[in-house]
Parts: sequence; C-alpha cells; structure tokens
Amino acid sequence: MIKRMILMLVAVGVVFGGIFGFEAFRSKMIKQFLASMGSQPQTVSTVTAAVEAWQPKREAVGSLRAVNGADLGVEAAGIVESVSFNSGDEVAAGTVLLRLRADDDQAKLQALEATAQLAALVYERDLKQLQAQAIAQATVDADAANLKNAKAQVVQQQATIDKKVVRAPFSGRLGIRAVDLGQFINAGTPVVTLQALDPLYVDFNMPQQALAEIKVGMPVAVRIDGFGDQAFTGKISAIDPKVDTGTRNLQLRATLRNPERKLLPGMYARVEIDTGAAASYVTLPHSAVTFNPYGDTVYLVEDQGKDDKGQPKLVARQSFVGTGPTRGDQVAVLKGVKAGDRVVSAGQIKLHNGTRLLIDNSVQPSNDASPTPNDQ
Repeated sequence: MIKRMILMLVAVGVVFGGIFGFEAFRSKMIKQFLASMGSQPQTVSTVTAAVEAWQPKREAVGSLRAVNGADLGVEAAGIVESVSFNSGDEVAAGTVLLRLRADDDQAKLQALEATAQLAALVYERDLKQLQAQAIAQATVDADAANLKNAKAQVVQQQATIDKKVVRAPFSGRLGIRAVDLGQFINAGTPVVTLQALDPLYVDFNMPQQALAEIKVGMPVAVRIDGFGDQAFTGKISAIDPKVDTGTRNLQLRATLRNPERKLLPGMYARVEIDTGAAASYVTLPHSAVTFNPYGDTVYLVEDQGKDDKGQPKLVARQSFVGTGPTRGDQVAVLKGVKAGDRVVSAGQIKLHNGTRLLIDNSVQPSNDASPTPNDQ
C-alpha cells in the first residue's frame, strides 16, 4: 500500500513538473521572441535640419480685369450696313467699328437743316425790319424761338444718327465679332468686346487682420496658371474703404504692367505680398513632425558608434518641439531641433525611443516651400 502511494505521488510530481516546466519554457521563448522583435531595426527616411530664410507674406487669390474694358453695343435698332474691323484688331480711341443703315435719318436731317437755315434767314430779315420799326418786337422774338427750335431738332436728329455708329471709346484690343453684314439688330445687342490690356488690374480679398500690414504702393507678385513659376510684378493701387460684413474680408486692387499682352482679363491669379523683413528658422518637412494634443514631436537619429558586427548603430530618440509658421510642405521649428540634426522624415509610426534604424533616403516626402499641382 505504501509502495503504491509512493508511485502515485511520484507520477503526480512528474506530471506537474512537466506542466510547470513547459510553462516556464514557453514564457522564456515568448520573452526571447518579443525581445528579438523589439531589437529589429526599422527602415526610415531622414532629412537634415537646416536654417532657411522665411519671408513673411500674405497670400490671396484673385482675378484679372482690364483698366478699361467694355462689351460694345448699338444704342438704336437697325440693319448692319458696314463693319470696319476684324476680330482681334488693335484699335485707337474713336475708331469707327460699325455703322447701321441710316438713309431715312440722313434725309430727315437734311430737311431739318433746311428748316433751320430758313428760320435763320427769317430771323435776320425781321431783325433788320425791327431796326426800321417796320415790325413789332413780338414778331422778332417768335422768329428767335423758331430758330432755336429748328437748331435743336437738327442736333437731336444728328444724335439719332450717331447712335447708329459704334466707335471705340478707348484704345485696346477687340474680341470676336458677334454680328454680320445685313443683320438686323436691336438696341443693346453686343457687337464686340474691347479690352485695354496694358496695364491690368488684379482684384483680390484679404482678411481684415491684414489691414495693419498692407498699404497702398506695396509691391505684389502675381502668378498665373499656365506660366509656370513666372512672377508678374505690380503695386497695390487701391484698398476698399469698407469691410464686407458677411465675410469680414477687405477688397484690394493691384495694378500690373502687361507690355507683352501675355495676361488677359478674367484670368485666375495667385497674389503674394511681402509684409516684413525676412527671418531665419530651422526648417523641416511637415511629414517629420507628429502633431499631438499633448505636444508635437520628432524622432532624431542618434549615432551610438558601432555594434558587435562593426556596423553603425543608429537609434531613434524622441524629442518634443515647438513649431512656428508654415509654408507649403514645410514647417518652422522654434525649439527641440537644431541645425544639422538628422530627423526622421517618414516611418515614425513604427518607432519608439531606442529603436534601431536603417536609413533609406531613396524616396523622400515632399519638402517644397511653394508646391504646385502636378498635372502628370
């Protein structure tokens, strides 16, 4: 009986020993696995922090318009008798562009001119008779009134004829002709657009906070899609004296020289205004900074010499930073990073303090101060 009890206890001990031994072995293997996983180097891209000049500026979008621009039309109805221009012509102020048929009006004008001449003869003759006291003063006064009325009717008829002639009110470039010979058109029908292309205005809006920084006469740089990075320079020529109560924006106008006639009214424009002296900041791409409610951080690359295999031992070290203004893909760093520091620019999500690093800079995130859309 005792022998059986001993054998049973030994068997139980062996079973429990195996169970506890297996659990201890599994825990050890798990720890080794996790430790090996934690020590695996992570591939990241890096950028070297550098000091760059930052020009404080205000940016806005606006549109171009001509200093003088109008859609020309006729003031009276009629049939087009002659067209004296071609689409796209450069014309001087006062150039006759179009005439409507005015034969009846011209005949009526000649009749009124004859009536006015007769009234002038009657008035002069009666004036001489008055000096000889052959007629009464009332007759002369009536003759004078008739003469004035006849002359007024001549002027009125001449104005009616002038309404059937379209002239260029200012010098500029004509657009596409909208009427043809022999066509009947009503009063107000557009004939052609006329635009003075040099100089041009660019109208844009700014928030009311910008009013303290912007003055009439300040230079502006205007960029237009289709002309690459070419900047067209001008000056602020007017500031609206009223702020829009709906948007709290202020309307501004700048004047641009356009001697080569490259720019056209209606174009979309991006406006930049330098508002102060340039400052220098340590600059990083946006992708290098992790923005959090509890503080913005970056990962610095720390060189710890060589490892056991003689390879460079690079590890990540987290650093809290203070950020400043932004521009394009870049952000200014006010504290936490100094010029020359190597900073992780992509791959931070898999890092923590002490993570081994492998550097691969074959692909870098965008770091452009003035990015533009890529059409390709």
